[in-house]
Amino acid sequence: MRLSPEQLSRHLQKQLAPLYTVFGDELLLSIEAADLIRTRARQAGYSEREIFTIDYHFNWADLRQSSSSLSLFGERRIMDIRIPSGKPGIQGSAAIEAYCHSLPPDTVTLVTLPRIDKQGSAAKWFQALEKSSVMIPVSPVERGRLPAWISQRLEMQEQSAEPETLQFLAGKVEGNLLAAHQELKKLALLYPVGMLSFNQVKDAVLDVARYDVFKLSNAMMAADTVRYTRILEGLQGEGTALPFIVATLAGQIRSLIVILEGRDSGRPLMQLMNQARVWGGDQQKIVESAVSRLSMKQLVQALLHTAKIDRISKGVAQGDAWDELLQLGLRLAAGKR
Repeated sequence: MRLSPEQLSRHLQKQLAPLYTVFGDELLLSIEAADLIRTRARQAGYSEREIFTIDYHFNWADLRQSSSSLSLFGERRIMDIRIPSGKPGIQGSAAIEAYCHSLPPDTVTLVTLPRIDKQGSAAKWFQALEKSSVMIPVSPVERGRLPAWISQRLEMQEQSAEPETLQFLAGKVEGNLLAAHQELKKLALLYPVGMLSFNQVKDAVLDVARYDVFKLSNAMMAADTVRYTRILEGLQGEGTALPFIVATLAGQIRSLIVILEGRDSGRPLMQLMNQARVWGGDQQKIVESAVSRLSMKQLVQALLHTAKIDRISKGVAQGDAWDELLQLGLRLAAGKR
């Protein structure tokens, strides 16, 4: 069975399949589809979760052993199998075929892949996934469909805009749904529900404030603690919305995680940065430096830290969100640990 990302939510309301495969290069839609599946599985009582990130050094025996063993506490579980390269290799191909032919009980398995070309889709391992799983292909939103997609996303946050405003937004974020997502979340934070004017959207998208969040993000990646501290103090003084700052930094950290995963799986760094729309020599140098300086463990811990700051900013956890943001930047300035 194949479902579009738009059909997935309705499917999950009716049933939960034992195996899902999300594949494609549209990162935002892939993340959202995978999150939706994991959330529904947790709601259905699948409380344990095992994550397997496949690279050239992965031991496929670990997956076989885990799939054949029962949960230590007899709980339902989620098997989260990630293959960033889309090429499991000879051993991996055989392991995936065997896994599909004998799915583990009390388990929801989620396989995530990049875009698979014609040759890859004819491989036996992918055919096994095709036969055994619910397939969710994630395709880029074409330029002609982008204004309608933006309109739909605005509707979800109880906002709307005129056609020329939607076209303006589409032109600014073309080819990068992550950027579009960030811009729309920014609009939700800056303006109340209802119709957005062209000037409101233009001012938000083309924001050139001295202390803007994107400069804070760059200072964080560059490990420039002095600049990071100065910009953070400026944002606090200007009363910038905390959720917007947290969302922007978390989005940048996620991008670094994806780039680091891709690099470790053998993909060219420049190709990964182009896909993440990291353009310009200076910006690419900052990202390259961050990826070289930071470990996967450090980035994951930073992402968890942003989740904590988000809870503090919303009043559901105790602490000083601004101080936590400062600590986040200072910790990411350190080298690999």
